[in-house]
Amino acid sequence: MNALSFVNVSVVYGEGTPFRKVALDNINIDFPSGEIIGIIGHTGSGKSTLAMLSNGLLKPTEGKILLYQKDIWEKPKEISKVRYKVGIAFQYPEYQLFEETVYKDIAFGPKNMGLSDEEIENRVLNAARFCGIDENMLKKSPFELSGGQKRRAAIAGVVAMDPQILVLDEPAAGLDPRGREEILGGLISYQRQKGSTMVLISHSMEDIAKLCDRILVLKNGSVYMYGTVKDVFMQAERLFGASLDLPQITKLFIELKKRNLTENTDVYTVKYAKKEVAKLLGQNTEQ
Repeated sequence: MNALSFVNVSVVYGEGTPFRKVALDNINIDFPSGEIIGIIGHTGSGKSTLAMLSNGLLKPTEGKILLYQKDIWEKPKEISKVRYKVGIAFQYPEYQLFEETVYKDIAFGPKNMGLSDEEIENRVLNAARFCGIDENMLKKSPFELSGGQKRRAAIAGVVAMDPQILVLDEPAAGLDPRGREEILGGLISYQRQKGSTMVLISHSMEDIAKLCDRILVLKNGSVYMYGTVKDVFMQAERLFGASLDLPQITKLFIELKKRNLTENTDVYTVKYAKKEVAKLLGQNTEQ
């Protein structure tokens, strides 16, 4: 079953003004349940607009958003229920922290859902664990934390609502390599344990290639490419047409192909590259 579907979806900003802009143009796409879908594209390609559509923060100009095959705008007065099922962490979510303690900030969403104190505590502790927050940090003011810790606390607030779909807009932006690994690793562990659907928006093709099951490439508000990671990277050179940079390891194999040393360009992780290099060396040895 598809967790989320966009059916003939268009979004136009500034209609009827000189500033009219088509942010999304007739998008038709399905996100399968239980998978990690990566969304990538140049600035202004429609990534954040797609994120806001997914839980009703933005209503499409045309078309439908289906959550498990049900139109999320069928009952506009109940759109808040959709936002508990589809949780979004926007870029730099740490700027949205406001409570007096980290615990209260993480508990804000679950509390608004009307859950019991016991259930709220369980959710806060679980979300903190997945996001790499020590329990002794929960009593502190969020403004005492480092930048990376604030990021974890903000994302934990979304995770604590236990959404069926988690949408993350550049969750590791601005962090050092270790911070990126810790945050992304915790979120992937959460997704695997819950079996939930995750949408990861990123400028990092390395992260998308390594973590996702499928990749959606947007260009000028339209679907440029969509498929499994392998399918997309089989056409790796097309990604340059969307003004995207490729993982360094993929660039290497494109160059090897130009020199007739390999036929494969769908190499997108170091682990995969090791296997391909071993295969190439084995062929050379036989010759």
